[in-house]
Parts: sequence; C-alpha cells; structure tokens
Amino acid sequence: MDHSVAPVLDALAAYHREGQFPFTPPGHKQGRGADPRVRAVLGDAVFAADVLAVAGLDDRRSTGGVLERAQQLMADAVGAEHTFFSTCGSSLSVKAAMLAVARPHEELLIGRDAHKSVIAGLILAGIRPVWVDPQWDAERHLAHPPSPQAFAARLEEHPDASGLLVTSPTPYGTCADLGGIVRVAHERGLPVVVDEAWGAHLPFHPGLPTWAMDAGADVCVTSVHKMGSGLEQGSVFHLQGDRITPETLAARADLLGTTSPSVLLYAGLDGWRRQMVEQGRELYDEALALADRTRVRIAGIDGLHVNGRDDFCGPGRAADMDTLQVFVEVTALGVSGYDAADWLRQHHRINLHVADHRRISAQLTHADDDTTAERLVHALCDLTAHTGDLRPAPEVALPSPAELRLDQAVSPRDAFFGHVEQVPCGEAAGRIAAEMLTPYPPGIPAALPGERLNPAVVDYLRSGVAAGMVVPDAADPSARTVRVLVEKHG
Repeated sequence: MDHSVAPVLDALAAYHREGQFPFTPPGHKQGRGADPRVRAVLGDAVFAADVLAVAGLDDRRSTGGVLERAQQLMADAVGAEHTFFSTCGSSLSVKAAMLAVARPHEELLIGRDAHKSVIAGLILAGIRPVWVDPQWDAERHLAHPPSPQAFAARLEEHPDASGLLVTSPTPYGTCADLGGIVRVAHERGLPVVVDEAWGAHLPFHPGLPTWAMDAGADVCVTSVHKMGSGLEQGSVFHLQGDRITPETLAARADLLGTTSPSVLLYAGLDGWRRQMVEQGRELYDEALALADRTRVRIAGIDGLHVNGRDDFCGPGRAADMDTLQVFVEVTALGVSGYDAADWLRQHHRINLHVADHRRISAQLTHADDDTTAERLVHALCDLTAHTGDLRPAPEVALPSPAELRLDQAVSPRDAFFGHVEQVPCGEAAGRIAAEMLTPYPPGIPAALPGERLNPAVVDYLRSGVAAGMVVPDAADPSARTVRVLVEKHG
C-alpha cells in the first residue's frame, strides 16, 4: 500500500481547501465561537481541525472511505489483518476485545497484573475472571507477567474458559513470553488478547521486544499516545486469525465507543502510522542508542541504580524488557520514589512516569534527544545532592506475594453493584471490597471488587498513601475508609 498518504490528514486539508462550512456540531464553528482566552492557550489550529467525522471530514454516507482507508493502512503497516481506531483510549479498546472473546457469565483467564480498565470490563460485562498469578519478584516487590506454564495450569482447572488476556509490556516495561502463552491457548482453540498499551512502537524496530501480532495473538490493543506520536486517548486495536470475527469486534467497539469521535485523534493516529513506516527504523535506532547512553550515565550517579535485564529478566521473571522505560532505584538515597518524583517536578519542572516506594521512571521515546536526556541526568544529579532536603523514606507495609493474592469471593460485577457501605480502614480486613483500590500509576488494582481484603493489603494501602501513594479511584482516596459489600448471612 502507498504509505506516503494520510487519508485523515488529506481529507482535513481538503475540507479547508474546499471551503466546507458546518451547520453541524461542534458548536464553536471552527473556533469562531470559542472564547479568545481559550484560543490564546489552545491555538486556532485545534479548533480548525475539530470537525465531524461524518458530514464533515467525509460526507454523510462516508463514501470517501476516509477512516476505512486509514485503518487499512495501519493494519498493513504493522502486519495485522484488521485495525480499528479508538478515540477513547485503550481503556475502551481492551473492553471491546474482552466482550468479543467472552459472553456474560463465561470465564476469561486474566493475568492478575491487569490494568483497572480490564476490571471495569469485567464489571460491565459480567465476565467471570480466572486469575493467573504474575511472576512475583519478592526482593524488588514487583510483578512480571504470568508465565505460559501458569496459564496452562489454570486452563487445566478451567477447561471451559473462553480465552486468555495478558498484559505485555507492563507499565514497568517488562514483557511476557507471548509466543509461549499463545501456543498454550491455540492448542486448545482459544483466542488471546494482549493489552499492549505500552507497546505501540514495538512493530517498528527489531531491537524492541516482540510485539503481539508477531507472537500470534488474536487481538492486540495499543495506546499510540503512550509511546507513539498520537494525541492523548488515541488507541488502535488489531485483529488477525479467525477465532474472533472483525464484525464481532467492531460491534463490541461500537457498543462502547462514542458516536462523536475526535477527528484530531484520528489525524494523530494516521500521521503517526505514516511517520513510522517512513522513518520508524531510523528514529528507534537513535532512541534505543540514546536510552543505552542515558542508562549508563544515570547508573554512574552515586546512590542510583538503573534496573536492567539482570534485574527484570530471567527465570521466574520477565521474558524481555523495553529499555526505553528507564527505572531508577532510589533506596540507597534513603528517600522514597514518591518524594523524589515530587522534588524533581518542584525544582526541575520534570514530570516522571511511575513513582513507587523505591523507584522512579523516565519514559524515553523517539521524541527524545541528547538535550532532553541531559536535562534528566542533570536533575537526577541534583536530586542526589539534595536528599537531605527530603524526608527519610516512610515505611510502607509491603505484603508478601502470597498476601497480595486476595480471594475472589464474589464476581466483580456483583460486588460493585451490590449493597455497599463505607467502613473505617481498620475494620475492612475480612470484608469484600466493593471498589477498585488502585495505586496510580501504574493503575494495577491492589484490591478489586469481589476480593476479600486481608490485613496485609489494607495496611499496604494505608501506609502507602501516608508515604505518597495515590489511589485516585477509591471513594476515599485517603484510604481512611473503604467501600465494602454488605454481605447477607443466613
């Protein structure tokens, strides 16, 4: 296919060139009605590009096939059979994929390190989760994706499951043995969904971890805004094989998606595809080399340790890692990752990605260069010189892997929509959670609706919040109280 074209961008240019005029939404009418103070911040180009997809970018019958051609080009670029654009982020895309695989009350095998969007899909659809334990690194208090053997063992226990869902890469950049997991599933005729939100760039360079379609996955969900050049909420999901039909997947996406998709987001996805086909190999040659140099420089700063393959990969850990995700341990400085991240934002205007009790992370992409890397390294050097200005790392009550694995006593849907009450945190142990309790980022619930809370997880959340952890989806983000299910006895 001719990847020099960008159907959405070309149609948008034609819209303006032809002098198309809207008597349709959006009501700002190309920015003419927008407050000048808003235009001064956002710019006129944002409003000029904010047109309807139907009866705007294309005619009312979509005879131009603008979106269809853009999606076909994306599929061709990455070697998928079908691609669908989403303007609601991968949070919607992964739900659509789940609903295409399993019906209400059917079982779906899911790695317990799943993102909160997966839990939301369970709640909405009434799918019954069969949790597959991640590979726990107790020393570093970190979860890596489940192994193929773990999925196989759970399938033996649940032979009627409808499919598998695995998260890879994780927000920590660690990757599953996708080929092994796909073999386990396909031997039983089951589809595999990969939440690859952090891996939109993987198809475009051989030095990056294997991406889901190359590993044989049936559906792959990617967030182009995370590691690509898309705008926030720009997501795509790819399909191959015959275990899930494109009509089924499209219908599920239509059920959940907006009827007012943003042409701005479509344009970002379309333009990124063209950029990657034409320049991706060169851009990631440079990005990976920059990441290697930056890792070495940070590792040379006293008190900092950069996590590499020796830390994250190997037997009982991840199969691979994305080295563009630079994780830095700060425990030797005697401070927490939460406070280190806050200090860097306050004093150097640097915003980091993941911050937890012992580490911080900087996400590098093809957009970075020596100038941005230098700013990061300089800020980290300054951090080590000012650790005395930060409080000593607060103690976080870290559960053991066994303690983190809560019992799924009730389905997530029944717990979330059941009769609930708010109880003091000290009374929550032994009760069934009726909400997600999710340290964010990375957005993996420590407890989810239907799981029976234990003292270790309650103490972890309470002490974590006191140390700087953010739990934004809780009814009480301070973790002083917890929403629990009112259980009926007798």
